[in-house]
Amino acid sequence: MSEEKKVAKTKEQGIVTFDESLFEQDQGAGLENMGQDDLALPFLKVLSRQDPTLDTIDAKAGDIYNTVTGEWYKGGEGIKVVPCAYQRRFLEWMPRGSGSGAPVNIYTPADERPKVERSSEDNRDYVVGGEGSYIEETHQHFVLMIDPETGVACPALIAMKSTQLKKSRKFNSMVASRVMKGKNGQFTPPRFSHTYTFKTGPEENSKGSWHGWEVSLDGIISEAGLYQQAKVFSESIMKGEVEVKHSAEGADSSTEDVPF
Repeated sequence: MSEEKKVAKTKEQGIVTFDESLFEQDQGAGLENMGQDDLALPFLKVLSRQDPTLDTIDAKAGDIYNTVTGEWYKGGEGIKVVPCAYQRRFLEWMPRGSGSGAPVNIYTPADERPKVERSSEDNRDYVVGGEGSYIEETHQHFVLMIDPETGVACPALIAMKSTQLKKSRKFNSMVASRVMKGKNGQFTPPRFSHTYTFKTGPEENSKGSWHGWEVSLDGIISEAGLYQQAKVFSESIMKGEVEVKHSAEGADSSTEDVPF
């Protein structure tokens, strides 16, 4: 055997015999100095016809886009998620094209908010005496999205506003209505006990048309590892350890120009 073939065979054997268990032995190495401020929580949003993202990827209006990974999923097929936590927030935005692209203020339901007046032109709640800023009620659904190819679950956020608030309330009702029977009788399981499928579908009213969320129950979680991951994520949100960094890019653009 020539020396060249020996080298080629050695390289080939090196690739084949590499033990990936080394990754597990060294798990977390190199990530020690990373905190929440160094990470971005992905938003899962419905792409609209006006979304500039469509100029850079081979997706279409109504598809679902991950703002961090750049991956997209067909809206008609949807994605499977585990809901982990929910927050209701009120975001104050400056008019499009002005400001930093991030909310001016973020209010909780318990916070005192500025007085607003609803515009008959676009049905937005504009701050009285402000500089054109408006406040949007936004429902934040923290989920684990299960990758359809790898089965790996990753944290993400689905933010619903405008016409999708009804969908959000319906989804919350679906989650809250789960009932299971235990040794002491019936009980309401945790939010992260089931998986759900999020698809998109066309919607319209007298003001225009868009794509919105369609949610359906998938089933009970059967993997202990996935359940534990969802529980840990839920607890971290409840403790305030997960910071949501809203931006115009991460906002769901599917209903951005469609009034209520």
